[in-house]
Amino acid sequence: MNSLYYEEIVKQALREDLGFQDLTTEAIIPENHVSTAEITAKEEGILAGMDIAKRAFTLLDDQMSFEVKAKEGEHIYPGQVVAVLEGKTRALLGAERVALNLLQRISGIATGTHKAVECIKGFSCRLIDTRKTTPGLRGLEKYAVRTGGGYNHRFGLFDAILIKDNHIAAAGGITQAVSLVREKVGHMVKVEVETETLAQVEEALQTPVDIIMLDNMPAEKMKEAVQLINRKVLVEASGGITLDSLVKVAETGVDLISLGWLTHSIKALDLSLNIVAK
Repeated sequence: MNSLYYEEIVKQALREDLGFQDLTTEAIIPENHVSTAEITAKEEGILAGMDIAKRAFTLLDDQMSFEVKAKEGEHIYPGQVVAVLEGKTRALLGAERVALNLLQRISGIATGTHKAVECIKGFSCRLIDTRKTTPGLRGLEKYAVRTGGGYNHRFGLFDAILIKDNHIAAAGGITQAVSLVREKVGHMVKVEVETETLAQVEEALQTPVDIIMLDNMPAEKMKEAVQLINRKVLVEASGGITLDSLVKVAETGVDLISLGWLTHSIKALDLSLNIVAK
């Protein structure tokens, strides 16, 4: 990931945590005290976000040594040392929580994505994320999805058209909403429409859309919709899909499966930082 993107995120997180000073560390640790520390996995998962964690430390000590022991996207296991650091102790302790918070969050999303991708291995559909991300961290969380083997949906409201139920209600129907959109956007912009019934799918097929979303449909009805669409456009399944129901959804023949929980309800991967006794 481009460091220009996450630099300000890390700086802001450090400002939030450190404030004016680290009262505890500065009372105990001399300014020039140096230590070695290890970041260790406490559970199995996919490692992601190492450059971001490293930047938290080097912003406080630009001479900090950060030796990576596990590659980005690598499957890691409990007890595995993923990085060894050496530098000013104040910087190690001052950046510890910010570095781990970001590393654990990003690795957790990559791990959850990997599990979901493994569930539908062998099917031709792609697993994608949503905009249900932590405010301010969307780019990092979408990077985590890619690291875990998934793909990104639109990044924001600015890079694709997604006509949802409220747009349809406000416009007076799918046909009206699509017509209004096509009058105002360029030919390079993809247009997706959300549907909840087979009747809406039929209406959407009569309009110039690129993708039809099947939202909160049972698998049986989803399969009917896929047959109705018959590869005329891409088909996305969305809404209430869990690890337990992923295979059933993939079996319907959809092209894309979007999962909001990849970013809004994921469990952080447990990692720790410990100073190594000399």
